[in-house]
Amino acid sequence: MAVTINDIKKLRDMTGAGLSDCKKALIEAENDMDKALELIRKRGQAIAAKREDRNAAQGISIGKSVGNFAAIVALKCETDFVAKNEKFVTLAKSILEAAVAAKAKSLDEVNALTVDGKSVPEAITALSGITGEKMELGAYECLEAPATVCYNHFNGMLASIVAFNQADVDNEVAKGIAMQVASMNPIKATREQIPQETIDNELRLAIDKTKAEQVQKAVEVALKKAGFNPYYCATEEHQEEAVRKGYMTEEQLAEAKKLMADTAAAKEANMPEQMIQNIAQGRLNKFYQENVLMEQVYEAGENKETVAQFLAKSNKDLKAIDLKRVNLNVD
Repeated sequence: MAVTINDIKKLRDMTGAGLSDCKKALIEAENDMDKALELIRKRGQAIAAKREDRNAAQGISIGKSVGNFAAIVALKCETDFVAKNEKFVTLAKSILEAAVAAKAKSLDEVNALTVDGKSVPEAITALSGITGEKMELGAYECLEAPATVCYNHFNGMLASIVAFNQADVDNEVAKGIAMQVASMNPIKATREQIPQETIDNELRLAIDKTKAEQVQKAVEVALKKAGFNPYYCATEEHQEEAVRKGYMTEEQLAEAKKLMADTAAAKEANMPEQMIQNIAQGRLNKFYQENVLMEQVYEAGENKETVAQFLAKSNKDLKAIDLKRVNLNVD
């Protein structure tokens, strides 16, 4: 029996494969639709396996919120062309819908779901075989709270979700906070959520930087007092340039180096510890202001108000309590 165009179109609608691939599968399967489906599925798996070592750097990151639950799915592929393909976008949305409906808590739970009669991994592999590109579920994030909101960036590569401590949240207020997370990339919603290890490391860096600055200031003062230009003494390159151009003699450079070493040692041995701690604590507070959502300046607000102050204007007890952000547009 000859293969008809109607059968070819039917198989194409069922699989998304090209017309020629559908025709070949039907001929090989002797018009048995089930066998043709299996042939296309296996060929898709083979194509996907061959491209396993490829870099899937493009894709779509998309989120959805339904009441107290929100999730983000990131489906990855190799090229921007495929990332904008209707079937690719539709598959990502289908996976997200299934994940939100099931309130899946992990990537493993998402992979156990079914979309369009296939498991999520099978559906991804099938589309990978059709497009000829590697595809993978790159990330899954979710939040559950009294209220949630999501924001999907227009480029399709970035999505954010935010959780709130109260169920009654104005939609525009909530959306504004989700956009803040997308644009300003905070680490956590509150400083209490920052790991102690991170805080300790930031404080240690702040202390080291402050001490180095105090030493540098003392050295520069000593050099100027002795008649040396601090610029010519700043680095080995500057020192070599100063001698080469005649701004300093070798003897003067040696004297300047000794002065720098002696001054640095004296300053390090006599640091104003309380001042160092105060400056370092100020730097740590700046770290919080830049990286904690509730302490960031609200970009869409007025008068440099913080996110916490912005939320309080809507409801004095309203707080953002958690956040997730997935951005595929990073190296």
